[in-house]
Amino acid sequence: MTSSPQPPRARKSAKGPDAPPRRRMRGFEPAAALVAPDLRRAAEKRGFAVARLLTDWPEIVGPETAAHTRPVKVTHGKGMGATLTVLTDGAHAPLVQMQLPRLRERVNAVYGFNAISRIVVTQTAAQGFAEGQAQFRPALPQQPPAPLPEVVASAEAVAARFDDPKLADSMRRLALARAARDTRKRPLFSQD
Repeated sequence: MTSSPQPPRARKSAKGPDAPPRRRMRGFEPAAALVAPDLRRAAEKRGFAVARLLTDWPEIVGPETAAHTRPVKVTHGKGMGATLTVLTDGAHAPLVQMQLPRLRERVNAVYGFNAISRIVVTQTAAQGFAEGQAQFRPALPQQPPAPLPEVVASAEAVAARFDDPKLADSMRRLALARAARDTRKRPLFSQD
């Protein structure tokens, strides 16, 4: 009695915390693909079916509104549609309240259908999506310090070597950028 050869059994992947990581594709993998499963699980705990609502909040509602608001959670009631809770500070709550129809329209554009039927504005959230983030203001872009005169003179000397004005300008900017990078790498304290 001969039996046909059985194909090797596929190893079942264990989903426990000690399970080996799943095999990744060869070559480079986008960083977003590495954190997407963790972000999706965290977002689903708060009721967000589309994590883009959290990650792209400034693009969805606009930078002015996003500067003082943050989505907290989505709850699903018995009726049609869900309720989005938005956290804001007390001074901006009336302004956000006036913008609710526009916010609802923009959020539903992300979902692709009328998923959010109501938006609730709260000024205090016992548990926000990112606990410990009390500041709504984005970090201001830092202006680099003005280059020293000798650095500018050195960059001008590099640019003077080229006849083409576009190339000379590019080389001047490259020399200034390198000098700025080198000053950032210098230690703040001398090691005597």
